[in-house]
Amino acid sequence: MKHEPVISNNAPKPIGPYSPAIKTDTLIFCSGQTPLDPANGRLVSGGVQEQTERDLENLRAVLTAAGSSLDAVVKTTVFLISMSDFAAMNEVYARYFPGIPPARTTVAVAELPRGARVEIECVALVG
Repeated sequence: MKHEPVISNNAPKPIGPYSPAIKTDTLIFCSGQTPLDPANGRLVSGGVQEQTERDLENLRAVLTAAGSSLDAVVKTTVFLISMSDFAAMNEVYARYFPGIPPARTTVAVAELPRGARVEIECVALVG
């Protein structure tokens, strides 16, 4: 099975030695997106809702570059620095997955890169 990196000009550049996504024949594995503005590489202002929206827009950009979309997402993992942000994150998340939502795991972590409150990764179908 072949695999290739996916890079989008509409999503932040990686902040480490990893690919934004890897595309195989059937699946796309997206690295976690933090709420960095792709225009300037800085953390977006606001709380967890604004950050969740930016994460999901960044994922949308990577998936689009891979020839896929949020509609093709089958699994997500959400990392929160506080479970007290769970309801606010869910409110935004639900708008991005209005149909059958993907399988999801949500975990609390001690810290995220660049002081983010939320990071989201996903697996999607190709095409």
